[in-house]
Amino acid sequence: MTIKPLADRVVIKMIEAEETTKSGIILTGSAKEKPQVAEVIAVGPGGLVDGKEVVMNVKVGDKVITSKYSGTEVKVDSEECIIVRQSDILAIVE
Repeated sequence: MTIKPLADRVVIKMIEAEETTKSGIILTGSAKEKPQVAEVIAVGPGGLVDGKEVVMNVKVGDKVITSKYSGTEVKVDSEECIIVRQSDILAIVE
């Protein structure tokens, strides 16, 4: 099954948080922060949204930083993804 987002929506997949710190300390599940960096899986076409023209600035494969608790979580083929508005994406990681 494939997800095709509409309007200004973007489908992202969170990138797993690091298991160890830079100094080599292994983190437990409760010590890890919720990851905020994600990879873009699919991008909507943009267009007219709420009376304003929206141009999509992200593309498939971009790594992005999102708002901490934004979006709607969905499960597709046992893979967890999140659908967010482009405005919930804070930055593109280069």
